[in-house]
Formats: sequence, C-alpha cells, structure tokens
Amino acid sequence: MSYKNKTVWITGASSGIGEALTLNLAEQGAHLIISSRRSESLEKLAERCEKAASILIVPLDLEDEQSVQNAADEVLEKIKELHYVFHNGGISQRSLTHETSLDIDHKLMQVNYFGAISLTKRILPVFLNQGFGHFVVTSTISGVFGFPLRSAYSASKHALHGYFDSLRAEHVKNNIDVTIVCPGRIKTNISLNAIGADGKATGVMDDAQNNGMSADLCAKKMLKAVEKKKKEIYIGGKEILMVYFKRFIPSLYYKLAATVKPD
Repeated sequence: MSYKNKTVWITGASSGIGEALTLNLAEQGAHLIISSRRSESLEKLAERCEKAASILIVPLDLEDEQSVQNAADEVLEKIKELHYVFHNGGISQRSLTHETSLDIDHKLMQVNYFGAISLTKRILPVFLNQGFGHFVVTSTISGVFGFPLRSAYSASKHALHGYFDSLRAEHVKNNIDVTIVCPGRIKTNISLNAIGADGKATGVMDDAQNNGMSADLCAKKMLKAVEKKKKEIYIGGKEILMVYFKRFIPSLYYKLAATVKPD
C-alpha cells in the first residue's frame, strides 16, 4: 500500500492505462486527481473508486494551453501537497510520413509533448518547494525507436525522453524523481483513437493491440516500477525485444522495422 494517502494526479485518466492506474491507486487508498477531456467518463470512473481517500475531477485538454493552466491553478489551490504526476494523456497516429500534413505533426507535438511540459512547468516549482515529487511519463517503445506510420507520434515521445531525462539530471539533488514508462502493445483504445492522414480518428483496432497485455496488468507493473523509483521501464510482450535489437543488434532492428507489418 505504498500509495496510501499519497496525492496523485493522473492525466488521460478516462480510459486505457490511465483508467487502470486510477482504479489500482484507488484500491490503495490514494488521494486522486483525475483529468481528461471527457468529464462524463471521469464522473463514471470516480463512482468506481470507493476506496480512494479522496477524488477530485479536473477536466483538462492537453491541446489547449489555457486549459492546462486553468487545471493546474485549480489543483494547486485545492491541495496541500502533491506526490506524483502521471503524464498519461496523449494521442497516437496511423499515417505515412509523406501523407501527413504539418498540422498533424503540430497536433501530436502539442498534445503529447507541449501539453505535458506545460503542466510540468507549473508543477515543478511546487515539487521543489515541498522538497519531493515524482513525474511518471507514459511514453512508448516507439519513443525509443522509430516505426512505420508513427513518425509524428514517435517524434513527440522521443521529445519527452530528452526533456525528462534532462529534468531528472538537473533535479536529482532536489529529491525529484522521474520514471519514463515505455509500453508496447497494451489492449487499449489508442489505435481506435489514433489520427490518420486526414486528421480524423481511424476507428480501427490494431490486431496486435487487441491481443496485447491488459491495461490493468500494465498499470500494476507501472506502479511497482514507480515505487522502486525506476528511471525507465519497458512493458509488453515480445515486441519489447525491438528495444534491445536497436541497442545491441542494430542491423537486425533496421531490417525488422522496414519489413514488419506496423500494427
């Protein structure tokens, strides 16, 4: 029960990994702050969190800078201290690079990267003032290497690695922790909600995604890793091997990345 009575803010909480994190943390008696664009989904989720020490619903649109600032102001006004921020909100992509407009690249960066660091810049002074804090960043194995149909998505996640690795190095002396989580194929709606070349949700569930690890198991593994203050972890099935191929057998990685069906 390491999270009992700890205050935890989760973005992207209304579905998938964020929802699973919320439910697991509620079972441990955490004080929860849950955010996403979908207020109704958050309200339904809150009803399932009976064991949570408390729960605060704060709507948040990561694409809207003012929404991020308003959410941060509301949270910081209502809480005494904050232990964890789970940067879990984001969107994916399913489109070839040459078919993807620059607007879509901007959108992916705004939601996945700038939304997260905007919130971080509001929270970091609070962590520094209280003398502790832990950022948990949901990246992806595509944030470690590139993959077909994911150019903007992969780039936005690569950017998070660079930013939060730097933040960790700057503030290790201030008791500020960072855990970057790189899931592989997890059974969520991320592929259904991924945007295509036309900027609209594809509405298609990837076969591999549909057969992936459950969001609940992923959340449990994440929470254990965060408890141990792991700096970077990979969660998934055999697709995680691609991380090690890229690192130790790059020729094999490049061959597979160019030939494996991207689903």
